[in-house]
Amino acid sequence: MPDATALDGELAPTPPVRPQGGGRRRADDRAVLSAIIYVATTGCTWRQLPPVFGASWQTVHRRFTYWSKARVWAKLHHVVLGRLGASGELDWSRCAIDSVSNPCGQRAPLTGSNPTDRGKLGSKIRVICDRNGLPISVGTSGANLHDSRALIPLTRGIPPIRSRYGPRRRRPAKLHADKGYDFDHLRNWLQRRQIVPRIARHGIELSGRLGRHRWVVERTMSWLNGCRRLHRRYERTADHFLAFVSIACTLKKMP
Repeated sequence: MPDATALDGELAPTPPVRPQGGGRRRADDRAVLSAIIYVATTGCTWRQLPPVFGASWQTVHRRFTYWSKARVWAKLHHVVLGRLGASGELDWSRCAIDSVSNPCGQRAPLTGSNPTDRGKLGSKIRVICDRNGLPISVGTSGANLHDSRALIPLTRGIPPIRSRYGPRRRRPAKLHADKGYDFDHLRNWLQRRQIVPRIARHGIELSGRLGRHRWVVERTMSWLNGCRRLHRRYERTADHFLAFVSIACTLKKMP
């Protein structure tokens, strides 16, 4: 489970002040966090939350919304990355980028017609992971957004992460990608940032040749599907969908 101590401390926003003289006791943050993790991993609806957590589903959903607006999940993801970097568990020598499409039953922000699924509505989860498959940058978009348009913002989205030796780091030595990212302007942009591009070329290189190093990101996508809430997008707001993606990435890093 994500570090509840960090959530209780610097990450969770200050709860609203209740008027004196009454009202129910505020539900414990750790119990609410456990309930949110339960929803993320089982894929159940908010109304299906069992009462064992000691908080109603309305309270859990309200706290989830409050924390999502405060970017608690992105901050928690960053904290875990910092601890992994400080212990030398992040390998920056080779990183890989990829995406996976998720169907969506209703039109919402960051959804679009999926060209690989007969034009059905969907969203994409986009990930950059290190050599070991640990996600270091995540994002979401509509399923109709071409992969090449996500490489630059996703690379820029890598936060400054603590290192075991030296200053914080936010650039990998190499970035592996499939033919969907085969554009010269992307290679030039990576080279200007001192990142060696390893992108398969249409009609020249076989994807399997680079697959020796790129398979880790595909495995990471498979691991993220362990959070069943990501099998299909149920969230109407893009922030809530990204929140569940961040939770899944944080759980991926936990021992």
